[in-house]
Order: sequence, then C-alpha cells, then structure tokens
Amino acid sequence: MAAPPPILELDPSHDRAVSVVEDIVRLERRIFPKHESLARSLHDELKRRNSGLIYKTSSADEGEVIGYAMYTCNTSLCATITKLAVKENCRRQGHGEALLAGAVERCRRRKVQRLSLHVDPTRTAAVALYRKAGFQVDTTVEGYYAPHRDAYRMFLDL
Repeated sequence: MAAPPPILELDPSHDRAVSVVEDIVRLERRIFPKHESLARSLHDELKRRNSGLIYKTSSADEGEVIGYAMYTCNTSLCATITKLAVKENCRRQGHGEALLAGAVERCRRRKVQRLSLHVDPTRTAAVALYRKAGFQVDTTVEGYYAPHRDAYRMFLDL
C-alpha cells in the first residue's frame, strides 16, 4: 500500500504554486457559501507574512489539491485557523485530521500559545474533528456567518 501524500506548504516561488492556488480557489467556491469564501481574497491573504497555507494532493506526485488549511499568526501568542477544507469525495479518510495536525504543529514551531478558530455548530463532523484534536468551545458567536447563523469560537492552548 502506497504511503499517503505528504502535507505540503505553499511556496509562492515554486513553479506549481499558481496551479495549487487555482485548485484551492475552485475548492473554496464549491465548499463554502460565496460570502464565506476566500476565493476572491486568497491571493491577498497569501501575501501576508503572518499567514501560512498547507495542502494535500491526490497523489505523491503532486496531483490535484484535495484539502488545505490556512492559518494566521495574529500575534506572537495567538494564531487563528482561518480555513480548513477537504474535497467532498475525500472526506472521512484522515485528510482533515492530518491538515489540522499540520497547522497546529506549524503554530507550535512559531511558539504560539493559543490557537483559535470559528466553526458552524451545524457542521457536526468539523466540530467533532476539532474536539478530537483538543479544541474546546469558548463561546457561541451569534450571527457570525449570517443573521441567525452562529459560530462556535473554539480554542486550543499549546
């Protein structure tokens, strides 16, 4: 059995960076409602020095992007996972868990003390994934995504 593809960090100077970002933009548009998607602002987000983007591909030879996680180190003490998504037909195979662990590890290396994120409470699989990784619900933010559509703010102390 072949080893799963590794988690890769986006290197904007790499020849394949443009196609990776295009794959991610397509996933963003498919997975998230328009007002929650970073598809239009992804290039600007990636230019920030305090942002990171990791991804997995469908094969070790860098096939199509099947999942990604984006994080921002807001301060030296606190970071936020701004996006974590896995292609629909690749879910429940451990990719989300691996991407989350990769993002947590990269924040640990930066000496971040607390990692936070927002998640729709109705996305039960996502909430379960975050809880499994040790995240706790801090509060419910009313109307975070839209009127009458709340979010859990979750955190993990590193």
